[in-house]
Amino acid sequence: MDDREQIAASFLRERFLSVISKLEGKPCTAILYDNSKVKATFVATTGAYNHIAVEDLHTPIGTVSSALIRTKDIQSLEIDILKMSDLELFVSIGLSEAKAKETLKNKNLTSNLKKVIDEFPKTDQPLTNYGTLLYHLASKLKSQDFKYVSLIDSYIFEHKLDTTQRIDCSLEYLRSLISENIDLLELDKACGVGIVITLDKIKQTVEEIISQNKNELIEKRYKFNTGGLMQEVRKQLVWADGKAIKNVVDSQILDILGAKTEADLAPVQKQKKVKEIKPIEKKPLVYEPLSIEELMSKVDFHKPGENFKTDGYVVTMNTEKLLSQHLKETGGKVITRFPPEPNGILHIGHAKAININFGFAKASNGECILRYDDTNPEKEEEKYFTGIKEMVEWLGYKPHRITHSSDYFDQLYNWAIALTKKGLAYVCHQKQQDMQGFNPPPSPWRNRPVEENLSLLNDMKNGIFDEGEATLRIKVTLEEGKQDPVAYRIKFLPHHRTKDKWCIYPTYDYTHCLCDSIENITHSLCTKEFQNRRSTYYWLCNSLDLYCPVQWEYGRLNMNYTVVSKRKISKLIENKIVNDWDDPRLFTLSALRRRGFPAKSINSFCARMGVTGAQAIVEPQMLESEVQDYLNLTASRTMVALEPLKIIITNFDELNKPCSLSVPDFPSDPDKGWHDVKFSSVLYIESSDFSQNADKDYRRLTIDQTVGLRYAGIVIKVIKVITDGTKIEEIHVQATDVKTAPKPKAFIHWVSNPHEIEVRLYDRLFMHKNPEDTNQVPNGYLSDINSDSLKIVNAYADEHILKSPVLKNYQFERLGYFCVDLDSNDTKLVFNRTITLKDSSSK
Repeated sequence: MDDREQIAASFLRERFLSVISKLEGKPCTAILYDNSKVKATFVATTGAYNHIAVEDLHTPIGTVSSALIRTKDIQSLEIDILKMSDLELFVSIGLSEAKAKETLKNKNLTSNLKKVIDEFPKTDQPLTNYGTLLYHLASKLKSQDFKYVSLIDSYIFEHKLDTTQRIDCSLEYLRSLISENIDLLELDKACGVGIVITLDKIKQTVEEIISQNKNELIEKRYKFNTGGLMQEVRKQLVWADGKAIKNVVDSQILDILGAKTEADLAPVQKQKKVKEIKPIEKKPLVYEPLSIEELMSKVDFHKPGENFKTDGYVVTMNTEKLLSQHLKETGGKVITRFPPEPNGILHIGHAKAININFGFAKASNGECILRYDDTNPEKEEEKYFTGIKEMVEWLGYKPHRITHSSDYFDQLYNWAIALTKKGLAYVCHQKQQDMQGFNPPPSPWRNRPVEENLSLLNDMKNGIFDEGEATLRIKVTLEEGKQDPVAYRIKFLPHHRTKDKWCIYPTYDYTHCLCDSIENITHSLCTKEFQNRRSTYYWLCNSLDLYCPVQWEYGRLNMNYTVVSKRKISKLIENKIVNDWDDPRLFTLSALRRRGFPAKSINSFCARMGVTGAQAIVEPQMLESEVQDYLNLTASRTMVALEPLKIIITNFDELNKPCSLSVPDFPSDPDKGWHDVKFSSVLYIESSDFSQNADKDYRRLTIDQTVGLRYAGIVIKVIKVITDGTKIEEIHVQATDVKTAPKPKAFIHWVSNPHEIEVRLYDRLFMHKNPEDTNQVPNGYLSDINSDSLKIVNAYADEHILKSPVLKNYQFERLGYFCVDLDSNDTKLVFNRTITLKDSSSK
């Protein structure tokens, strides 16, 4: 060491001693960095401060500006030297600078890795010896694993966990524990601690497996896939070193096959397959929706009774006992619930919730409860209760049983008393506006005596206070920082079921988790906006020492060009913009049913949205596409003229055509059935299928251009147009048999001896994608109404559809899909347009 290095080392030694003097003689390792990122590592041992080694000392030293003191025994040190940067810390365990920077982009991984390094035992060995294992551990950690980091670190330090596989096994075992007591012998067994697979054992096992595949190996030589061999070895020798296995496999194959030849090194020549011509087998087209049950069977939810394995779940001293009792009562069944508020009609977003809850229960051979969250008597009506049940069943699901939050009002109130006795709830007199916002002032009544709170709560129940004068609040902080949510409020309103028994009603925050606990729900599945209430959910169950279900959140489903808020839909109804909750322009489930959307298509659409945490805002066409796929295979075809134009065939008698024609319900699959239509000299076609001033691209009937009539076997040619001013009254045509006439450019639909029907043509209700966006729609969603969202026309249809039941679907040929509306009666049919055809130009 030259003079310059000695001066630098002396300077560093003094600075280092001033720091470690605060360690009170405990062993530690300190890594110091200078401004030039030049590293000097000092190792200190108890009582031997003069025995300081200087390693990796390079030029020039400069002023020391940062230091990291690592010791398991000292929680904090007040020193005037800056902490090592995260980048430097990660590089110190062997990460490349690029890998360290990439790691820093991931906040969770960064936090985990710092914790793993911080709790690693003190050692005079370079951390690079353990870096790969520490990084792997950090990448696998979940929040419930943090309490085990010190233990796993010590196992890595003692070389008990010397592979990433053993680390994974340690985490799997520790996550399976409810109790804080860890059986280290069982942990060792689960991780294969102390099991050493000798090289001789690997060679023997590899030799046995290769011998079973020797003939194929010799045939294919080095084109043989050795991955399967190694997987089989790993199955038999779970704790064997992977690199050692590969080396032995390669060595033994070399002994058998010898060195690679030119043929072995040559690329594999792909053989051209001779295309086998198979007879075409006609298969019936079948709609195959995506199965929500299949989707939910693949979701990585916890098993019943293993709630504690879920990230973020809170374990208490009684968790094991409560889970055991829960399993005894449920028999290990999956139990979910769908908990709608009965103060409005379900919409497309609810369809996703219904499918997820009922679908997961069905996929798991479990049960799903329909529970009405009837805690707000203000807007609850019988029609909402019946409407919700009707829509659940329309989607194809049958609740295991139907319950109400109000079934548990007595129990919920008793638990409110219990919380108050524990000092975990209090009566507050703050006004609602004083409790709102991100940082409201704390309640001045938060610390009032328990007995006083109990007396005031009783007064609330007995109607002593007016509405808004008092609430019961629980002492818990939500995820976003909001404190003490309201558990009970006063409402002098009769309840739909309990009548005048109560004048205080519990809130959702208070009720939901406790009802889930009462009903032994295993998976409380809800949309993402309820994530910030998870702390209340777990806190309430645990504070009352009750079985605590797991809350899982998924992204909600929103649709463009609509509103689904109950309040906003009510406004649309009040302003007579729509007729009711089932107006086909809305995206309520009753409206979609009335419009003709099949339940199977809605379920399949929901399944395609998946079960992720991301919120989905989709175009209506995505749902419509699913509906089109279904109706294309299920909706019978019929001919209807929406804007009828009269046609008279002047030579009809010469054609010798029958007065009734048999027409297939599905032209592409005649085996599905037929229906008869009238045929006479007087027909009606679409007004748009004739033009007096057509351009060259117009392919239908004109003065000089013929057109064919579907199913009639004739081609018609205009001979006379009769008008009344600018209006065409009728067209006289001459017909020719299709077999002898020149081929027309198109065939059009028609109706003869028709019956008048009413057809309602629906379009988007709103002009903008998000009518609630004040930037796009500054005057509010009520100002964004599409004036052409409903057009009513009187159309002509064939008599064979007159007996159609309500909600029956048809494809009006070349026009779109239509559904028989609820307003239909014995004298008049009303049809709603469900959707147009995919290719409207086919008209």
